[in-house]
Amino acid sequence: MSIFDLSGRVAVITGGNGGIGLGIAQALSAAGCDVSIWGRNAEKNRNAAATLAAGPGKVDTRICDVSDAASVRNAMKATLDAFGRVDGCFANAGIGGGGRRAFIDRTEEEWRKMFATNLDGVFHAFQAAARHMTERAEAGDRFGRLVATSSLASLFGTARNEHYAGTKAAINALCRALAVELARYGVTANAILPGWIRSDMTAGIMANEKFVANVMPRIPLRRFGEPADFGGIAVYLMSQASSYHTADCFVIDGGYTAF
Repeated sequence: MSIFDLSGRVAVITGGNGGIGLGIAQALSAAGCDVSIWGRNAEKNRNAAATLAAGPGKVDTRICDVSDAASVRNAMKATLDAFGRVDGCFANAGIGGGGRRAFIDRTEEEWRKMFATNLDGVFHAFQAAARHMTERAEAGDRFGRLVATSSLASLFGTARNEHYAGTKAAINALCRALAVELARYGVTANAILPGWIRSDMTAGIMANEKFVANVMPRIPLRRFGEPADFGGIAVYLMSQASSYHTADCFVIDGGYTAF
C-alpha cells in the first residue's frame, strides 16, 4: 500500500492552503480521502477548501499555528470531533529563504526562528497524529501515515541558506527515527524529497555552465529528471512548466523515503 493510498480515510494537511501542500490535498481528495487543512490564514484556508470542493471526499479547514503546541492540540481535537479519526498527517508547513546573508553574519535569533518555524510544526503535528494513531493501534486498528516534505538542500546544502538546509536535514532524520519507532504500530513515516526536472522553467539553469559544473555533480543520479521519469509515482503534481515534482520514484512503503 502506498503512503498516499488513503481512499476512504481521513488526512490532515498542515500548510495545505498553497504550493505542494495544496497539491497533496487535491490528490488525496480526488482519490476519495476526507481532508482537514490546517493553516494560519483563514482566507487561504477558504480558497483551498473551495478548490477541493469538487472532489468526492469531505473537506474542512482549521485555523492553526503549527508552531504552537496548544493550537495543534486544539486542531486535532476539532478534526477528530468532525471526522472521528485521522489516518494521515502531511506536514508541509515551514519557511525557506531568509535572505542572502552569510552564515557568519547571522544572528542567533534568526537561526532559532528558522529552526522553530520549520521543525516545531513537524514535531507538534506528528506528535499529535502519532498519539492518536498509536492509541488506535493499541485498540487493534493498526494504520497511520506520517509524511513530511524535504528538500534537495538537505542532501547537498545551499549557499547562504544553510539554516534552511539544516532544518530539512533534521526532518529527514526525524522521519528515519519515527519509521523505526512506530513500525510496531503499523504507522509509517516518510520524507518526500522534491527534485528538479527538466522543463521550460529550468532550461535557463541547464544552460548555465557554472551551475552544471558545480551543482549537477551533487544532484542524485547526476542529472535533472525528465517529466516521463515520474509518470508512475503515487502523487503526480507537475506540469511541463513546473520545476518541481513532489515525490520521487523511491518511496519504500512502511519506512523511509529513499533518496
